[in-house]
Order: sequence, then structure tokens, then C-alpha cells
Amino acid sequence: MSTRIPGPAAAMRKAPRQARSRAMVDAIVEAGARVLDARGWAGLTTNEVAGVAGVSIGSLYQYFPDKTALVDAIRCRHFEAVLAVLRRAVDGQAAPACLAEALVDGMIAIHRDFPALHRVLLDLPNPYAGEAAHRAFQDEYLRLYGVIVARHRGPDDADGVAAHLLSSAIEGVIHNAARRGLLALPGLRRELLGLVCAYLSAEAIPAGRSATA
Repeated sequence: MSTRIPGPAAAMRKAPRQARSRAMVDAIVEAGARVLDARGWAGLTTNEVAGVAGVSIGSLYQYFPDKTALVDAIRCRHFEAVLAVLRRAVDGQAAPACLAEALVDGMIAIHRDFPALHRVLLDLPNPYAGEAAHRAFQDEYLRLYGVIVARHRGPDDADGVAAHLLSSAIEGVIHNAARRGLLALPGLRRELLGLVCAYLSAEAIPAGRSATA
């Protein structure tokens, strides 16, 4: 069972219904992510996004009344992409090494094409669907990491600390590497895989005991 992230329906003028219109909206959101990654919020214009997407500005405005509505859609798409990686990892093979590869390779792939996008999204105000979408994303994000932790380290993570730690380690490395342009380095992938495998394979410390007890 999974939680669907609330989409930017309240911000969009209308929802695409036919395959052709859905494909056009997808192209607009993809182009918006590309321009936002390259130019930031100040440099993002709907005219440029329409040009990159290969659609008329009128077609863009049929669905997105302004660039804030477009950013809503970009943000929700990013959330869904991250959750899709986690769901594939949860549904895949159980061995820690296989799961680590699914997580690390999936997260690298998401951030490699648009390395600056995550930071831009964090810094932007969002008066439309942002707060609810982010809350739903965080809940599902940590739930899925909790499933991973329970599967490999046992169910003794009632407070969610292990899930927080693993998620923070992976996202911290990925986001920092994206900002520094290091995501393509083979060594980064290798070291992050080792970190995740080691954590998932380690014996969890029972509640109430310290590591030195």
C-alpha cells in the first residue's frame, strides 16, 4: 500500500485527460525542471519553458496560470520519482547489496540530470499544493525507509531513528555531491554502496543498551 502525493490540481487551470494532453503537460513539466535547474527561480520564465517544451505559450497557460503553478508540478514530480525508487527497492530482491544498488543508483539517476533542482525547490515559496504535498511525501518517504530497516535490521525501530539515519545519510551524500558536481564519480557510488550495505547488514543495538555496554 502506498500514499499518493497530492498533485498541483488546485494550482493548475485544468487536469489533462487525453493521452496527447498528458504528454504535453509532461513535456512542459520536464522543460520547466530543466530551465529551473539551469537558471533558478529568478531566471525561470514561462516563455522559455514553452520554447524548450516545443509548445506555444497559450498551450502552457491552458494548464499553468503562472510559474508558481508550474513549480508545484515540478516539485510533485520530484517527490514521486524519489518514492518510486524507494518502492522499487522495497519490492525488489531482499539482499542488502541488491537493495543498496537499487537505492543508490536510483537516487543518483534522479539527481544527475538536474543537480541544482533540489536546492532551488527547497528555497522556493509555494502557496499552492506545496505544504500538503511535502507532508505526504515525508510520511511515505520515512515509512518506506522504515520497511527497509525492519527487513534488514529487525523491527526494533519504534521511534524511527534508524529510518531517519539511513535516509539522511543517503540524501545528504547525494545532495552534497549534486551541488559539487560529483555524482558521476565511480568512487562516490562505490563508497555510498558500502555505507548502505554496512548499515543494513549490521546488527542493531537492542533498545536500552549502549554500543559499549
